[in-house]
Amino acid sequence: MVKRLLHTRYRVTDLEKTVAFYRDVLGLQLVRSSKSPRGSELVFFKAPGSEEEIEICKFDGSGPVNVGYDITHLAFEVDDLDAFAAHAAARGYPLSDGPTPTGSGSTIAFVDAPEGYEVELIQRTKE
Repeated sequence: MVKRLLHTRYRVTDLEKTVAFYRDVLGLQLVRSSKSPRGSELVFFKAPGSEEEIEICKFDGSGPVNVGYDITHLAFEVDDLDAFAAHAAARGYPLSDGPTPTGSGSTIAFVDAPEGYEVELIQRTKE
């Protein structure tokens, strides 16, 4: 039986640009980086308050990276969606969709990461 989720992997072509996005735009903590025995360049990130990691992988031997539209995304909670949007836009990553209020009272928005991956931001209703 599965014990727990350890990490989610996203393969990319431009490792440097993607690492800068996750570190400087999203503010994730770079946990470690390494090279696998088969030659994959790996960088692991962690979001504050989370145990699971995000693995960013560059492995040219797997061919081109083709990210399908609306196939997968990561979702992160933010305290202030407007402040995040201003921060991301100042770094060249404006919101691609939203902000949109949800039926639960939260507000969601999306930003496009390098390589075509989509990132969802959720500002929960203040209780």
